[in-house]
Amino acid sequence: MKVLVVGGGWAGLAAAVQACQEGHEVTLIEATRHWGGRARALALQDAAGHCLRLDNGQHILIGAYTATLGLMETVGVDLSRALMDLPLGLPFPDGLGLTTPAWAARWPAPLDALAAMTTARGWSWHDRLALLRRSLAWRLRGFRCLPTDTVADVCRDLPRRTMQDLIEPLCVSALNLPPAQASGQVFLRVLRDALFGQGHGALRPAHLLLPRHDLGMLMPAKAVDWLRARGVDARTGARAMALRRGEAGWAVSVREDGAVRTEHADHVILASSAEVAGQLVRDAATSVTPGQARSLLAWADQAQGLPHTAIATVYARSPSARLPAPMLALRPGGTAGDLSASLSAQFVFDRGQLHPDDPVMQGVLAFVVSASPDDRVALETAVIAQGRQQLGLDQLTPIRTVVERRATFACLPALARPPARIADGLTAAADYVDGPYPATIEGAVRSGRQAASDLGRRHGLP
Repeated sequence: MKVLVVGGGWAGLAAAVQACQEGHEVTLIEATRHWGGRARALALQDAAGHCLRLDNGQHILIGAYTATLGLMETVGVDLSRALMDLPLGLPFPDGLGLTTPAWAARWPAPLDALAAMTTARGWSWHDRLALLRRSLAWRLRGFRCLPTDTVADVCRDLPRRTMQDLIEPLCVSALNLPPAQASGQVFLRVLRDALFGQGHGALRPAHLLLPRHDLGMLMPAKAVDWLRARGVDARTGARAMALRRGEAGWAVSVREDGAVRTEHADHVILASSAEVAGQLVRDAATSVTPGQARSLLAWADQAQGLPHTAIATVYARSPSARLPAPMLALRPGGTAGDLSASLSAQFVFDRGQLHPDDPVMQGVLAFVVSASPDDRVALETAVIAQGRQQLGLDQLTPIRTVVERRATFACLPALARPPARIADGLTAAADYVDGPYPATIEGAVRSGRQAASDLGRRHGLP
């Protein structure tokens, strides 16, 4: 079968790899000049003129991301070299917070996470027991709740310390919304997989995996090399302009190098943004029957109607920066909490520890502001002040603030997400497609793999 994958982000790459493995003839096109979509490498310069290979946003993986880690291994990534494996921990600069004790770091799940909960510094026994009781209750209910429940609802009656040190940072980092707005059901699914699920290989599901390479080298570059080595036509700078239903399959008009050509395929996988996919599907509605058109337009309305939230990453440098850990949690505002939570970073990453052999990366910090406003100046000013106060870095200076305005869909309770199947021979693959995960790399990869795995069944192939 001839398969055209539109979009070279993590979902599109996963779909192309899976389709290739299953013996299909695959073409992969990407509108921009880079692979990776919203999880990609970024070249920056600091004030001294040093060239830095950073990312459009700081990302982490966890051991429970079995689809992503499996894909990385398939295309030749050495996980032990590409990722720093850390036991579950969300320590604050003052040493308080959740940290897995060294003696429990290799315990099987969920014992390692339970050890972290029962030894969290700064927590009273009331805080610890309340979280353990709540975790047991979640498990007994199958990690399910009402579709309309928020994270705040499912965490009702948890102590304030537990909410501040664990639930709130986990929620905003995984779902990109505060607990009062985020879907309780999706949050519980992530907790289930992280605390009680299976890790990839020997990795513990709750372990944090920090990339040692920029996101382009972490997987996309390897995946493209793997695909091309197997005869896949993978091209950047190729933008899908129009989609039409033909007599046999689909026709996609592609603009490339100033010219427009038509790609024909038996099956098209739309692995682009919700806005772009919706526009292509809306365009395709003009080439089908009225009944089919109504279905396509309904899908396009649903995809393009999804609300979105932003994520900002403030890159900064301090000559004396060497954090107590490669990743720390931060409290809202300064030491007295005097800055708005929406302008505060939830986490800071020490890029020097992730790249110990690169002298240019020493002293480079990445501050992550989830559910951020789209105001670079205000964000940068507030986060630099937050970093100076909480980390004690008087010489902290900004390098660049990167804001992804449509970083994730807003993972609200009972949110209706568009289905993967759009029409016969037309599928969507992306983190926003209906599924159990929020807008994460794992959600994107799972969607891409599933879209390609379903190709044969939808066309009646064995």
